[in-house]
Amino acid sequence: MNNVTSPSRQGNARTIFNVTSGNFLEMYDFMVFGYYASAIAKTFFPGDDPFASLMLTLMTFGAGFLMRPLGAIILGAYIDRHGRRKGLLLTLGLMAMGTLTIAVMPGYATLGMAAPVLILLGRLLQGFSAGVELGGVSVYLSEIAPEGRKGFFVSWQSGSQQIAVIFAALLGLLLNHLLDKGQVTEWGWRIPFIIGCLIVPFLFWIRRMLEETEAFSQRKHHPTLRQVLRSVVRNWALVLAGMLMVVTTTVSFYMITAFTPTFGKTVLMMSDKQSFFVTLCIGVSNLFWLPVMGALSDRVGRRPLLLLFTLLMIATAWPVLHWLVNAPSFSHLLEAELWLSFLYGSYNGAMVVYLTEVMPADVRATGFSLAYSLATALFGGFTPAICSYLIHATGDKAMPGVWLSIAAVCGLAGTLLIQPLVKQYRARRLAEQAVSWP
Repeated sequence: MNNVTSPSRQGNARTIFNVTSGNFLEMYDFMVFGYYASAIAKTFFPGDDPFASLMLTLMTFGAGFLMRPLGAIILGAYIDRHGRRKGLLLTLGLMAMGTLTIAVMPGYATLGMAAPVLILLGRLLQGFSAGVELGGVSVYLSEIAPEGRKGFFVSWQSGSQQIAVIFAALLGLLLNHLLDKGQVTEWGWRIPFIIGCLIVPFLFWIRRMLEETEAFSQRKHHPTLRQVLRSVVRNWALVLAGMLMVVTTTVSFYMITAFTPTFGKTVLMMSDKQSFFVTLCIGVSNLFWLPVMGALSDRVGRRPLLLLFTLLMIATAWPVLHWLVNAPSFSHLLEAELWLSFLYGSYNGAMVVYLTEVMPADVRATGFSLAYSLATALFGGFTPAICSYLIHATGDKAMPGVWLSIAAVCGLAGTLLIQPLVKQYRARRLAEQAVSWP
């Protein structure tokens, strides 16, 4: 296992790259679906009402997240029993199948109602695999990280997502430069999905080079699915508090990435190129702040950052968007989104590693993945649809800021609740060990 746990900087960088590669594909596919929601709507959900068509597409986008909790439990239990490496290979394969389904599926004009149904199934398969991808990657990184550097290492789980955002945004800019709007709507939107399929063999090759983590290999007991479920049920309050913390991350992330192109084009009336450029800048900003704040959390602790940035998000989310929609411009959109990016990256850089630390070791992948998946399924994944509905229902274009503030309140509550729950869990474990001691 030396090449996995070696303190060598080159070895560490290579291992981080290998393990996060599949996470890149997972987020790339999700971002592409959000970026081309309008074109996908016309292909698979045609109708006389453009808003209704778009909402059906965004709901399909969100439906993929509903499968995440199921994937978290089933695939998370597989990872906790059979190993991090095997589980990460399995999730990559399932994600590739879902992506291929969307890339090659004929439209409504060819297949009728079968087309949107099959697209929905492709999204559900993607969601099932993604339910444990984030958890599996985060746990792997936390278990190979040198002492005192877990925050920095685990931050690259989210960092790989930002590389996917940057890549997808660059591809969007290129397509809008080479093709006219009609061509993108008719067939050009499929190109990013096809590219995603083409890089799958490379991702399989590099992920197969992973070795099992030493922490998992040295554990004598690997729980069965029943034991994993029993442990998760016993620690339901810990999972729920973790879910509240993740709500802040997942809502803010999907708002500033997946929803930004739609918000820029349909609400602020920006051009496609302007919206994609802002999204590109957000990805770069996120990629900078995540490892910086992950490393800072190694020095100052996780909780101070979590408390500070949830409070900042509560205080500034709506005012910033209110300022933007009352003076819409490209520069204002960029400034507003970069501020939200700073808040997201600073919070998430501390949150993800903290969640891997508080989950019980024997069900770490399942507990983390379930908390993450529940938050994404119930809140984050539907953020583009919720934001669009709130704007449509109230007429207030700044309403996404209210939704983001509510998400930040959830994160603040989870941060305050989780520490006493962890103390209760550890006290209970010590009591159980004392009773069973011969």
